[in-house]
Amino acid sequence: MPLLPPASRIHRTARSRLRRASGAVALVAAALLGTVVPSHAGTPGGGDGGAGGTDSRPGHRDRPTVVLVHGAFSDGSAWRGVIKRLRHQGYPVIAPANPLRDLAGDSAYIASVLRTIEGPVVLVGHSYAGAVISNAAAGDPDVKALVYIAAFALDVGESTETISEAFPGGEVSEAVVPVPYTRPDGGTGTEFYVRRDRYRQVLMADVPRREAALMAVYQRPIGLAAVTGVSRAAAWRTIPSWFLVAREDRALSPAAERFMARRAGARTVEVDAPHFAHVSHPGPVARLITDAAEHTAHAARLPDGHDRDAQDDRDRPGAPVAGRRAAQAPVA
Repeated sequence: MPLLPPASRIHRTARSRLRRASGAVALVAAALLGTVVPSHAGTPGGGDGGAGGTDSRPGHRDRPTVVLVHGAFSDGSAWRGVIKRLRHQGYPVIAPANPLRDLAGDSAYIASVLRTIEGPVVLVGHSYAGAVISNAAAGDPDVKALVYIAAFALDVGESTETISEAFPGGEVSEAVVPVPYTRPDGGTGTEFYVRRDRYRQVLMADVPRREAALMAVYQRPIGLAAVTGVSRAAAWRTIPSWFLVAREDRALSPAAERFMARRAGARTVEVDAPHFAHVSHPGPVARLITDAAEHTAHAARLPDGHDRDAQDDRDRPGAPVAGRRAAQAPVA
């Protein structure tokens, strides 16, 4: 008996199974699609309590699904501290594998993952994944908030390369090693790893050495086409956004992060953290995500569809710094 059913049956039934399934069935169906789905993910209102992955606590049944997309030199496990906190609060969470091959293909893949989810979504991206979510969310009415964690919030026509060139100071270019690989069409592509002896210094200087060394071993490389790929959409222009600026970032200039956050009109917080802020500071990252989820849920409940308390929230003491929406020319 074959290990998996025929490919045609997988493609024909995977989406319907994901929409209906819960518990163990959701895990199996998601595995066929290459996603990482906790037992309650994709189930409207799913939480951490009960055998079926549902949560009986009041107010937890209508929570949006949080989709966490990792960037380069990492994988979904880097979100584990954030996932633990979000699940504790009753949020369904999915951390799909970002292919890291090329911006157009990666964005299309994440968009396909979003189509398997019922109900509202808070879409989160770290680093390069910021460019991915900005494209993947375009035109998707279920994505209610975008959250950028030390990420690229690109405009149309920009690439991660052009932003990095416009805001120098990152140390990644001096720490990566190019490695050739064979593409499915038989051609040769190039992907990049961060040298193990520079991994902690450049990406996560405040993480214990042993943990950083392990992450350096199982880091996932990023393809050249992902770095140079031009953004075809800027979903932050129509979807409310939140941004975490990592003040101690050595991979992406904090000045670049502030520029992109301000341009997007994002609610912004700054943390004394390295590029992998979600690894070393999962608490502030999780709080920013829940703020986005709660704010958009509140806005959705208003009769006119607008959040009348938005400006009041921005002005209250201790609130995140709000950016201003302003038209900006693409960085050349």
